[in-house]
Amino acid sequence: MDSERALLVAAGGGIGDTLLAGVVARALRTRYDAVDAVVLEAHADLAAHIPAIDRTIPLGSALPGRYAAAVVTWATLRTALLPWLARIPVRVGQARRLYSVLFTDRIVVRSEAGDRTTHWTQILLDYARAIGCDTPDATPAFAVRDDERRAAEALLRVHDAAGPYYLLHPTRGLSAQRARWPVAGFVALAKRLHARDGIPLFVTGAPDDAPIAHAIAEGAGPGTISLAGATSIGGFAALAERSRAVIAMDSGPMHVAAAVGAPTVGIFALQSDQPDRWAPKGPHVAVVRPTYPCPPGHRKETCPDFACVRELNEGAILAALDGLLVATAERGAPLE
Repeated sequence: MDSERALLVAAGGGIGDTLLAGVVARALRTRYDAVDAVVLEAHADLAAHIPAIDRTIPLGSALPGRYAAAVVTWATLRTALLPWLARIPVRVGQARRLYSVLFTDRIVVRSEAGDRTTHWTQILLDYARAIGCDTPDATPAFAVRDDERRAAEALLRVHDAAGPYYLLHPTRGLSAQRARWPVAGFVALAKRLHARDGIPLFVTGAPDDAPIAHAIAEGAGPGTISLAGATSIGGFAALAERSRAVIAMDSGPMHVAAAVGAPTVGIFALQSDQPDRWAPKGPHVAVVRPTYPCPPGHRKETCPDFACVRELNEGAILAALDGLLVATAERGAPLE
């Protein structure tokens, strides 16, 4: 192992992209003594929970030291320039871009070569493999702190939730289209789940998701409670790890829940969502694949009405949840 530091530049996308990039840090640590990570300022808290990352550096901050190698998993001209300007001798990044000349090792991303099924963690690990680093374990990791567990316990006491509960995360990173985000399918799902199992269902989300979460809780009635905006990402993870299960749209919190070992059902609603590539990775996961006949060309960035979310397949979600809980119990994991 080299007695040197490596730099991971993963400054872009959503929090799920940053979490998944943590597997690259794990691979780099097979060769380098330590790995620092440059991430978006909004993702610094999440990155601080990734065990393989020693120091988190918000994009725009000065680098705290010298590095033997840098891997840029989210490349823009700005992030490509960062290791070049720092004179880091080994610089790995994406091929086929105008700024690719700034990298010493250039990686053709598998998806650009027509691959539609390889999980994104393996695609990211191609960057580390270019300089002889790899890991047999491509499962993302998120370390929950004790203070976050105490805060989660306090929040549960406020809502008199002493026993098992479910978490529902109904939004995704591009719910910037929040005004068009349907809630009826989630209301129906929450009603069925609470009527069937009789345990609380907490609806989670960022502060900007609060109107959606509140609408679901209000529509579903007693037993469904909105927690949107009430937790940090670490607080969400603490709630997830002690939940009976987490049901989540394809999103960063879905990946966090899976990473802390929570039984996690990931919902991929749009035909363009590519669940093979973005499935949650963890010890207890299940995927609900898209069934709604989306018109050709509909993407999460541009979909005008998210009809697939409005017509959420409750039966498929409940079947995936039940199968996951049975499989989890068979593996010997205790269920709350």
